[in-house]
Amino acid sequence: MTVEPVIAFEKLAQFLANLSPRRVLAFKTSQRWQERIDFLLSKNSEKGLTVDENREMEQYMLIEHIVQLAKAKALLRISEK
Repeated sequence: MTVEPVIAFEKLAQFLANLSPRRVLAFKTSQRWQERIDFLLSKNSEKGLTVDENREMEQYMLIEHIVQLAKAKALLRISEK
């Protein structure tokens, strides 16, 4: 990963955390998303993913990473008050 996307992720996470730290902390994926992620994880451990499924899983992982950054920043904002 190059520096530019990392900075973009940090800025996006900060933007999300600034909206409402408590709402960011309460955010959870939808049941539909979670079921799909669980399916992909299970399939990956059993027989592997197709190229398209792997790409999809990478996108879910990227979203999760950004949300976790936002939650960490939201926690910092709350603890600073």
